[in-house]
Amino acid sequence: MSKSGMIEKSDPWRVPIAVAQIPDTGLHRDLKADQANCAAVADVGGLREVLSVSASLDVTPMSGGRFHVEGRVRARIGQTCVVTLDPMGTDIDEAIDLIFAPPDQIPQMADLVDEAQENDRSSDAEIPDPPEPIENGIIDLGRLATDALYLAVDPYPRKPDAVFEPLVEAPDPEDHPFAALKALKVAPKKSGATKPKGK
Repeated sequence: MSKSGMIEKSDPWRVPIAVAQIPDTGLHRDLKADQANCAAVADVGGLREVLSVSASLDVTPMSGGRFHVEGRVRARIGQTCVVTLDPMGTDIDEAIDLIFAPPDQIPQMADLVDEAQENDRSSDAEIPDPPEPIENGIIDLGRLATDALYLAVDPYPRKPDAVFEPLVEAPDPEDHPFAALKALKVAPKKSGATKPKGK
């Protein structure tokens, strides 16, 4: 497989945005994956099928060359119920709220997030995620939407009315806590039955 083929496989839906072209006022993008992208997203994510994927995202410049990406990804995927093994459809509606930063700022910002987690262990305040790196001056909104979709997928999908009924077998009369003791009790009788030979 070619190197470009490997990149396409890991990034089934690409919508690159050059950060140099993002205006100071920010930009809004409404994205919709085509049929080929949906098939690739399903293949890479190990899903039975992806019927649709769309995202609505706002990219806002921040100080220090950082960018705030906020919005939602929505999708309709086909999965298999883990109880009945029937095909089922699942709707995904996942929020996206991330900061992208130049790669040289990532270690410093990640340390600040770690510090915030140490200080706020007892509080219920939400700790921000570490920033994502801006790679080669690009933020890939398609990859961002795909990653959010994969994180939102239930790995054990179950139909709302599906009930797991374990296989019920009739209890074996020999299968009880003292069965092992009964076996020990029987063993001496067999050895005792051989004693009369010695008389």
